[in-house]
Amino acid sequence: MIQEIKDFIDGLKEAWQQELSVELRSVVYQAIPEAQERLQYKKPHFLKNGKYAAVISTSKDAVSFTIFHATGLELPEGEWDGPAERKTRKFRKGDAIEAEQLSAWLAQASSSI
Repeated sequence: MIQEIKDFIDGLKEAWQQELSVELRSVVYQAIPEAQERLQYKKPHFLKNGKYAAVISTSKDAVSFTIFHATGLELPEGEWDGPAERKTRKFRKGDAIEAEQLSAWLAQASSSI
């Protein structure tokens, strides 16, 4: 884990976005213990073997979590957006994340990289 990502999360204006981003970062390391972090395009990116595995992005009212290499994942309809190879879910204030399920999907998606 790199300081740049911690600083990014600590710099978020909303406490709920900070908490959610910390949880999502933990999900990444649960799924991919060897993940490498990079702050790119002002967003935390997580890589496995030099290839994108996940990204956390924030907006005014949401925290988005993108899983790369998502083709073949059986994700609930209506919760995830994007093309088959890259799926994004937006979490809003008060939303709970299912950390174990997210971790399982991310582990499955990143198993091929």
